[in-house]
Amino acid sequence: MTDPLNHSYYAATAHEWRPRAFEGDLECDVAVIGGGFTGLSAALACAERGFSAILIEREHIGFGASGRNGGQLIPGLRWTASEIEDELGRERADALFDLCWRDNRVKARIAKHGIDCDLKAGHLEAAWTPKDFDAMRHEAEYLANRFNYRTVVVAKGEMSRHIASPLYHGGIHDAAAGHFHPLNYAIGLARAAEAEGVRIWEGEPVRRIVDCSDGSSQIFTERAIVSARYVIDATDSWIGDLEPDLGRYTVPIMNYNVATAPLANADALLPSDAAVADSRFVLNYFRLSADKRLIFGGGERYSQTPPRDIAAFVRPFMADVFPQIADAKIEYGWGGAVAVTMNRLPHIGRRGNVFYAHGFSGHGALVTTLAGELIAEAMAGTAERFDVLANLPSRPFPGGKWLRRPLATLGLLWYALRDRLG
Repeated sequence: MTDPLNHSYYAATAHEWRPRAFEGDLECDVAVIGGGFTGLSAALACAERGFSAILIEREHIGFGASGRNGGQLIPGLRWTASEIEDELGRERADALFDLCWRDNRVKARIAKHGIDCDLKAGHLEAAWTPKDFDAMRHEAEYLANRFNYRTVVVAKGEMSRHIASPLYHGGIHDAAAGHFHPLNYAIGLARAAEAEGVRIWEGEPVRRIVDCSDGSSQIFTERAIVSARYVIDATDSWIGDLEPDLGRYTVPIMNYNVATAPLANADALLPSDAAVADSRFVLNYFRLSADKRLIFGGGERYSQTPPRDIAAFVRPFMADVFPQIADAKIEYGWGGAVAVTMNRLPHIGRRGNVFYAHGFSGHGALVTTLAGELIAEAMAGTAERFDVLANLPSRPFPGGKWLRRPLATLGLLWYALRDRLG
């Protein structure tokens, strides 16, 4: 399928990966649907545990958000650690912190398999308002005192060490966070999975999942039937196409990114080479690529119809942050859907022999790899850590099939308006 949203820097600089051919009817222990971070890490971890695994991808490896995102590796979830403890209690906060802040499975996979994906250290959360900065300072104190997790509070007068922009009122720098080339990471996971014996099919749409009387499942693709003891649905934004009841838990939000031509003043824009995301509800997020381009994401659209000119859509947001490059040449513009849940926490679980993980809400570059590995762990008989994520609170969007998305859009527009009103 020709994808008008994927004129991306990542696709232009991706490592070689030839399409994997269709094979026909097969049997396996685990059938994985979806070739993004969740599906790839799950397939790889299953194979490492001795399961035979087949991964089926409708398009190509990294086609969805895994190959198009901002490349920012931010520990944790969309809720702060203090919010998690306030809402879920101390014991669950401890378990979630160990998994989602301390256990960086992306760095572990990159190191284990020698994945070349331009990994860099450092992330700055930039405060849009003084009130946001006060909240960040309190959270940094909480992380240090409660979990001995050290971040650096950056006052407004010190922000020039990280970013050449006057917009922000301070921030928090996390050296344990970072950024990378997400599509090359996905390709690296795919190569590692194949080396462990995972069979990968691309260009093969799955039409339905059928439960069998013996507890196994059959996956009906466009041209074949795959029989499996277990199924992992890792289709994220497209999960409602296969399992409409799970689709009720997310709505798709369109995000757009650009990459400039290489910039002579790149190091002056972001002197510490940290990735940056600001604290607005409709946030700006940006970083430098390995070849000194600014990769910038800004603005959201609640219609799935993309702007005619993605570069023109994103440029005003970039120019607002960095007026000194307002007229910089933009060489790539792309976009894609982010599956967002009601509370911005991922929706992870199992129904019988079918596991699922979706709704990472724009905060999935790290936790998707973790989710895939925990699914494999649970499948092998140890479900305690999987249950930590599976027991996160969740509820479907109201409104049913026809009103769910319009109602969600109204709520999201209200929060976006609050950004503009300050």
